[in-house]
Amino acid sequence: MAKANTPFQSLNISVLTVSDTRTIAEDTSGDALIELLTKAGHTLSERKIVKDDVYQMRAEVSQWIANPDTQVVLITGGTGFYSRDSTPEAMTPLFDKTIEGFGELFRHISYHEIGTSTIQSRAVAGLANDTLIFCLPGSTGACKTAWNGILEEQLNASHRPCNFVGLLTKSSSAHQ
Repeated sequence: MAKANTPFQSLNISVLTVSDTRTIAEDTSGDALIELLTKAGHTLSERKIVKDDVYQMRAEVSQWIANPDTQVVLITGGTGFYSRDSTPEAMTPLFDKTIEGFGELFRHISYHEIGTSTIQSRAVAGLANDTLIFCLPGSTGACKTAWNGILEEQLNASHRPCNFVGLLTKSSSAHQ
């Protein structure tokens, strides 16, 4: 656990957008996450878009979690209830530990913004090979809600009483 006077540490964060239709030019959710993470002082490692396919998602994220310089993966899209939405199914087998409270807290915060529609969100998170993975809905508003309401503080080493930064043991140029 970080001490109260622990300084901010920039993390290397990769952003994956899951979509069958979006391109980088149309990816407002990915754009929002990148803007928020860089404004907070973190570094964008990589950005990609993959189709909503379990194996394409796993392949991309597996490369990132195997990379010692990637500490966090933010995934936007594929967490809904439609038949093509498969991000939770793709990611949960990779988790060494599931962060149960992330989805619960996200839906609680989201409820105050969109009401009972939040029940259809299957936002999940976990730790895989010392890499944090957060699976967010595909809407730009939901990405902002997750960042502003949870991730900004939990990815900040100085946040008290606890945060996820102290759990990351991967070596990184961001820590040097």
